Amino acid sequence: MIPRILLAHLPTPLEAMPRLTVALGGPRLFVKRDDQTGVAFGGNKTRKLEYVLAEAQAGGARTLVTVGGIQSNHCRQTAALAARLGMRCILVLSGEPAYNPNGNVLLDTLFGAKLVWTTREERDKMLTYAFDVAWEEGDRPFLIPLGASNPTGVLGYVTAFQEFVAQQVDVDWIIVASSSAGTQAGLALGAKLANWRGKVLGISIDHPAAELQVEVARLASEAADRLGESVKLVAAEVLVNDDYLGGGYAVMGEPEIEAIKLFASTEGLLLDPVYTGRAAAGMIDLIRKGFFKPTDRVLFWHTGGTPALFAEPYARMLYSGD
Repeated sequence: MIPRILLAHLPTPLEAMPRLTVALGGPRLFVKRDDQTGVAFGGNKTRKLEYVLAEAQAGGARTLVTVGGIQSNHCRQTAALAARLGMRCILVLSGEPAYNPNGNVLLDTLFGAKLVWTTREERDKMLTYAFDVAWEEGDRPFLIPLGASNPTGVLGYVTAFQEFVAQQVDVDWIIVASSSAGTQAGLALGAKLANWRGKVLGISIDHPAAELQVEVARLASEAADRLGESVKLVAAEVLVNDDYLGGGYAVMGEPEIEAIKLFASTEGLLLDPVYTGRAAAGMIDLIRKGFFKPTDRVLFWHTGGTPALFAEPYARMLYSGD
């Protein structure tokens, strides 16, 4: 059995979105609430980290080292779980040091993480350096890749797909934000292992579709090996839409603003400016273009990210008060 530490609040709810369905004129919409995984405002990374941190502890690690953007949800959840497990945490963040910390950066510091600042271009090099320094200092570091998206982390979303099936809500499509590929890889592998008749569509946040398809297929296939399953995914099987990259990673534009406000005003649901806001904007546009059949049932897999709503400049752009 592959080791796992039970940390998330599971199963997460699977709910209908009737008012959003009416606002968009169909198809029938549902949401899987992985913003409710329970740790540090929730999010999808907690599912992956249940497996990744079990692997880290089995190897005797005392320090977690990982990487992300300035408002990284993955880094926030890693820092929180490190605190919960009594481990040190080093976060390599691309961006400028925050003199007025807000959003996820504030939470990172509350959880006691050490923040190392760098540029996005130098991020991988700085991650390696931070790991090497921690190793030389005897801190027994464990390196977690961007988004915890490795074959071990993918197992969290194979398990998540099994949870979805057990909730017995029949849908034709699953729509999910896809960036570091691990979440979509787990869902795609879970769907294949279950012989599910529906389709998993990733809305790319920052990568060309062809690139993301290859990475999703690779991670899913390697995770299948970990499970002892003789299953391989090829890129052609992976569904990715890259029409909604907008102004680039973490740049919130009008489509994301509309999606965030529409989900909030119709369903009382909060999206985030980087991932779920962009994926929801893509889903909304596809609905308006008639991509889905009127009889389709579509599940939006909410991967979390709420704290970024309170970070500048997103909060100012979203604020509509007098």
